[in-house]
Amino acid sequence: MSEPFSVRVTVRGYETDVQGHLNQAVYLNYAEHARWSLLQAAGITQSGLIAQGVGPVALETTIRYTRELLAGDEADVTCVFTWSGGKVFTIEQTITKADGTVAAEITAVGGLLDLERRKLVPNPQDVFRGLAKDPGLFGL
Repeated sequence: MSEPFSVRVTVRGYETDVQGHLNQAVYLNYAEHARWSLLQAAGITQSGLIAQGVGPVALETTIRYTRELLAGDEADVTCVFTWSGGKVFTIEQTITKADGTVAAEITAVGGLLDLERRKLVPNPQDVFRGLAKDPGLFGL
């Protein structure tokens, strides 16, 4: 497993709910932002994925909320890929407030969809390794 990739976000007022804390759906946006930021840092673009005929898909996502985030809070969103050797991979993410308090833990199961066949590619890690300028960011 590689060191966690991390991106910082600031909670915006319009992302909060009536209780004043970050709306539950926005945690998914933050997680997705971190995943795409990791792809970009590794040198993988959406156009590169499309040119390869593949696209990432989410198959399952679990969020464990542990502390609230409020408007103006800064938080780091980490992202670590783990590979099973099959058609799917797991992404472990943690959203940590600037003071070190864990606000949420996210586990996602994903795959790479063959855009023509509409089926998961058998070894997504090979595609990531081939496209990435820095495959080490994926633990490859």
